[in-house]
Amino acid sequence: MGLTALQIHSEGLGPASVGDYRGATTAASFGDPQAEFAALRGGCGVYDLGFRAKISLTGSDRVRWLNGMVTNNIRDLAAGHGVYAFLLNPQGHILGDFYAYNRGESITVDTDRGQLEKILATFDHYIIMDDVEVGNLSEQLTALGIAGPKSSDVLAAAGLKTSELQALQMQSVMWQGTECTLVRGESPEQVSYEIWLAPGSVRQLWDALLAAGAAPVGSEALEMQRIVSGIPRYGVDIGERDLPQETEQARALNFNKGCYVGQEIVERIRSRGAVHRKFTGFVGDGTEQITPGTKIVAGEKEVGEITSAASLHLAGAEKTVALGYIRREVGVPGREVTIGSAKATVVQLPVTDGTLLQEAGSIKSGLSKSANLEHHPA
Repeated sequence: MGLTALQIHSEGLGPASVGDYRGATTAASFGDPQAEFAALRGGCGVYDLGFRAKISLTGSDRVRWLNGMVTNNIRDLAAGHGVYAFLLNPQGHILGDFYAYNRGESITVDTDRGQLEKILATFDHYIIMDDVEVGNLSEQLTALGIAGPKSSDVLAAAGLKTSELQALQMQSVMWQGTECTLVRGESPEQVSYEIWLAPGSVRQLWDALLAAGAAPVGSEALEMQRIVSGIPRYGVDIGERDLPQETEQARALNFNKGCYVGQEIVERIRSRGAVHRKFTGFVGDGTEQITPGTKIVAGEKEVGEITSAASLHLAGAEKTVALGYIRREVGVPGREVTIGSAKATVVQLPVTDGTLLQEAGSIKSGLSKSANLEHHPA
């Protein structure tokens, strides 16, 4: 796996452990992943998004062609806006996931580096007589992410002026002579932004965001945040065996857009009834470890399997938040299940701070803010 642009310019970056994450080598932590997670929830954290790859689609048929490839509506996507979508095979199983952004004269596809080769090969397979050019921008663009309730203040302090952006809306901004693209995050529960820019400027921007008050965050804390937010990760929570409706990602589906690869299966599921299993969340007390691959048991029957798990320190207690698939009739929020030797409760996604603290046994009021996490950002 290749180094991210930030890691290439990492001299003097600070105490960080490094590891492979989503197809690239980046910082795993800067000393205390729990404190970094707390920064994302209650303050402001900045993190490397160099593990994301960018693909450019140009040509007069780009909109029509991509609209016929993916599960969401590209045809009616306004300039400067994006959507999340699945790429399916003809049997309706998920080959990959990504965000697609309408940039006016082109479409930018944003996905994990670990999916890049597969998505490029699939695109190439389906371009026949279409006027579509596919370009890999991954060496020309990198990105930083920033998240937490203080994110807008930190961006302004670093010299990045922002206007009110909708979810997955982008705008071009200049920062110290460097052209950047600012993208508002998708989650309504958390303020977050991505900043796309040339690799040569990424370290300078990183240092400016730290100086403006952001805490450095590595991939271990990002995984905690992803799991608590209930966002499935391709290759971990989603794979080729899975059907779109099983993932519970309604944000990826549009039923009014017309034909696309795999649509017949997706529509058949919708018209004939729900699938038998669903993707959901679980919270355990943390005294027993929960690991991916562990079976879920309810009433002495095996009803599902865990795909992701994270251990958290909350209100003086250890908690485990996990993601996985469970039979739909059992996966009702509040249902108690056994995961390996651990007792857990099925919870609604995303898992809110209030839910976590309630599960931790907190009786205090107003503890829905991450300032009440055991660790606090520096």
